[in-house]
Amino acid sequence: MPGSILKTQPMFYRNLLWVVLLLLPSIEKTQWLVSESSSLTVNGSTNINKFSCDIPAYDQPDTLTLVKGKDVGLTGKIGLKIGSFDCHNSMMTKDLRKTLKEKEFPRLYIRFLSLSEFPEPTAQSKPITGWVNIELAGTSKRIEIKYQVSVDDQKIIHLIGTQDINFSDFDLIPPRKLGGMIKTNDQLTVAFHLKIKAI
Repeated sequence: MPGSILKTQPMFYRNLLWVVLLLLPSIEKTQWLVSESSSLTVNGSTNINKFSCDIPAYDQPDTLTLVKGKDVGLTGKIGLKIGSFDCHNSMMTKDLRKTLKEKEFPRLYIRFLSLSEFPEPTAQSKPITGWVNIELAGTSKRIEIKYQVSVDDQKIIHLIGTQDINFSDFDLIPPRKLGGMIKTNDQLTVAFHLKIKAI
């Protein structure tokens, strides 16, 4: 009797292992390359007018990893040069770069953490959400971003996100001019357009 139990134990453990593997959620990983033609725009206002500053191109292609299992994980980060911001006004451009502490912290980083669902390859734009860490001027803030995601004929995934942030979120003081007569409002709207392709 004891001998027959020993003979059946390996089969038992092998069957148990298969049951555990079947119960585990399947995991799918996809690598995405961020295109150089991706862009970021910051829209803001002062007490007298509105302004728009943008980084028209992405100078450092990076790779993001999307993990599809029970939950959807998006990992990786992109780094954008503060010196690439163009406000289409030399004084405003200089003031923004100075406010964002370009010399001390030359890059703005967006570190991706998660997505609400897997972005299916469809031409029709679809809303999803995701969490990111924005690292700016030495301060990091976790923010939920609202995206529109779609895929074009070249299989390029367009991930378009917008989010309101404040200078004060990153311990920054909005620029002021002419002895404080022109005051930049605290709130900014950040909009970015990532063009990414599965590799």
